[in-house]
Amino acid sequence: MERIQIPHELLVKRQPQDIPAAAASYRCPLCLDRGLIIRDGRAYRCRCMQQKAWQNRLRAANLAPQLSRYTFTSFDLKYYSRTLRDELTGTTYYESARHCLEASQRFVATCRREEHGRGLFIFGPVGSGKTFLAAAIANALTAAGKEVLFTVVPDLLDAIRATYDRRPQDNNQTELELIDTARGVGILILDDLGAHNYTEWTCNKIYSLLNYRLINELPTVITSNLDLKDLEEYLGERTTSRIVQLCQSYHLPVAEDIRYTHSRESITKK
Repeated sequence: MERIQIPHELLVKRQPQDIPAAAASYRCPLCLDRGLIIRDGRAYRCRCMQQKAWQNRLRAANLAPQLSRYTFTSFDLKYYSRTLRDELTGTTYYESARHCLEASQRFVATCRREEHGRGLFIFGPVGSGKTFLAAAIANALTAAGKEVLFTVVPDLLDAIRATYDRRPQDNNQTELELIDTARGVGILILDDLGAHNYTEWTCNKIYSLLNYRLINELPTVITSNLDLKDLEEYLGERTTSRIVQLCQSYHLPVAEDIRYTHSRESITKK
């Protein structure tokens, strides 16, 4: 519990008769929602404040409720075949998934130490667990107090486009504010950089974002259902070149969409 020094004249030692009997009506029965606990004439920050701070960081990270529950320990390697072999790495699907998991954990450890290293480019078919790992990375770093932004690429581009249709008096973020947030955030996670309808405008926005983060050595995680060669057809050589410099690539192969497999398992259990 963190001790906080406050002026003596502001300290009010609560007597037993001052504590409401209906403490159960408070969210935190320890501090009665004050955020501080007075003990022996000193004020201590209640642990509920740490929980609130974590929740605030989750909201800032833009993680949906379902994604906020994903962790490395719940990433189940049983869905990856121990017999099928990955054509890109020559290892089994299981080994490729394990390497990807370990790389994600190393990335988190590096960011926790505030070191600058290469980010991750995780690619594989739909339902292979890419978003799961990306969310687990975001959750681990958020819990460590790091500044994280998790954004789905098509949603980010739609949000930028939408700024063009707003009136100046609308109280919404501008294009520059949206881009600057993604450019400068401590750790950026771009989910689903795939085969979309990329225009020249779109390609320029993505290039500008990745180039800025490369120049400023800002940790970045990218997921895609395409490998870099195929992605180059949509984004161009200069953008994929930035990804190569910015990130270490990891393939995450799977025989069947894990969502379908998990859904069948749930039905069987019922």
